[in-house]
Amino acid sequence: MRTTAPRAEQHTDVLVVGGGVGGIAAALAACEGGARVVVVEPYGWIGGQLTSQAVPPDEHPWIETHGSTASYRRFRQAVRDHYRTWYPLTSDGSARPLNPGNGWVSPLCHEPRAALAVLQAMIAPWRAAGRLTVHTRAQVERAHTDGDTLTALTVRLADGTPLHLGASLVLEASETGELLALAGIEHRTGTESQAQTGEPSAPDRPAPLNMQAATVCFALEHVDGDHTVDRPADYDHWRTRTAPGWPGPLFSWTYPDPRTGRAVTGRFTPNPRSTATSMEEGLIAPELWTYRRILDRQAFRPGLFPSDVTVVNWPMNDYLDGPLFGVPDAERHVRRARRASQAFLYWLQTEAPRPDGGTGFPGLRLRPDVTGTDDGFAQAPYIREARRLVAVTTPTEQDLSVAVRGAAGAVHYPDTVGTGHYRIDLHPTTGGDGYLDVAAHPFEIPLGALLPERVTNVIAAGKAVGTTHITNGCYRVHPAEWSIGEAAGALAAYCLDRRTSPHGVRASAKLLADFQSELARRGVDLRWPTAMATAPGPAGGGALPS
Repeated sequence: MRTTAPRAEQHTDVLVVGGGVGGIAAALAACEGGARVVVVEPYGWIGGQLTSQAVPPDEHPWIETHGSTASYRRFRQAVRDHYRTWYPLTSDGSARPLNPGNGWVSPLCHEPRAALAVLQAMIAPWRAAGRLTVHTRAQVERAHTDGDTLTALTVRLADGTPLHLGASLVLEASETGELLALAGIEHRTGTESQAQTGEPSAPDRPAPLNMQAATVCFALEHVDGDHTVDRPADYDHWRTRTAPGWPGPLFSWTYPDPRTGRAVTGRFTPNPRSTATSMEEGLIAPELWTYRRILDRQAFRPGLFPSDVTVVNWPMNDYLDGPLFGVPDAERHVRRARRASQAFLYWLQTEAPRPDGGTGFPGLRLRPDVTGTDDGFAQAPYIREARRLVAVTTPTEQDLSVAVRGAAGAVHYPDTVGTGHYRIDLHPTTGGDGYLDVAAHPFEIPLGALLPERVTNVIAAGKAVGTTHITNGCYRVHPAEWSIGEAAGALAAYCLDRRTSPHGVRASAKLLADFQSELARRGVDLRWPTAMATAPGPAGGGALPS
């Protein structure tokens, strides 16, 4: 079916919908491959999870050397160099791989603005060369198709100007898979049934609106004085909210361990003197303050910072009342997710139990400068689960589950274009499911998961990749999303240079081998070393999910 579109005012080689982790990785790869690229990003900052959503990286144990791409490792090193160049570290701060926040969720917990600075620097040469255009605060309003081809998009720019963009290839890198819906590209949402996927953990019936919780993160410090915010009008609703499998209300230090379901009681100690520095240590006695701490005052010159800075992305401020996309009242749910986090902040300041027997931490103060907002809450909600492409290949739980695969490791894909690793980490859902936490082997990313079954010139470059509700739980984290985006961008440039199609590359053994060689030259890990490939690793899940 053809939808009539005004003649494109701009035409580019590659159009990237979404400037998040996958979108920027895709843009870099496509530019490096010789393509002209336009990126359309709805928020003020590029970087998605890393920046506008204020989520420091969720990573696996081998990330320093394996299981990502050379460009992702360059990004990580540049973040560390940013701190070493501009921040006065303590004398021992440069003697080991630097973790600016010493958060125990990851070996690299950092401020969103540090990630933004590095990503801006990485794309700067291509912008200066006129090969890359980035439209921030821009919204895709309409997709125009001709049969199985996406021909153009109508975009509303930040100043309200409509722009019609045509492209040879379009990359879907949005946070919610919005392009799939706009262009009528076959996709799924929510949970598939066991009959559909054969997955051991899948339910008996599909539930398209049963999605993982989203979270509006916020940044806090703890200083002298009373910084209590106004009591939210609907505070009583949120403070009594419960979730499946929880031992009590969400607003509590006690929550269920995702792996065992047993009640776990975390600690909360603002600005502690000693802290866990790894996931393994942190899970022994979970300290919430240091879990996603992004600035550890003890890592820098004494007296420079009056307080640490931590990001609140904890089980307690997950939003469960409805999906943030795909329903008529999605915008209402986005606003309510923000209010849920505002209510949790008020609980922390007024009612949260303290170690001394009192209640409330009025010294907690929001840091709007950290999030780039007026109020200290993230610009964008952290979306764990997007619309998912109905793809040529769909990785399933039985492809990578330790319980299913045993010592064999994850399935090997002949068309691998990258690697990733994380436990299958699913939060409670909008449909009433509790945690699902399944040990997973390090996995390969098949090219077929990036390709629609039908549409010929669209490539998934982020969370919309063709996973299931369950395998999305390990594909959604930062390094995997970067790997997906980089593969998509490199594929787009390769297709333009060879005058072939994405599906044509996969269908030709010669082209596929040549493209995989090109990825290897770029520093993309296509397979895991044998010793790592059969090890589930400790990252992800546990007493605090991501």
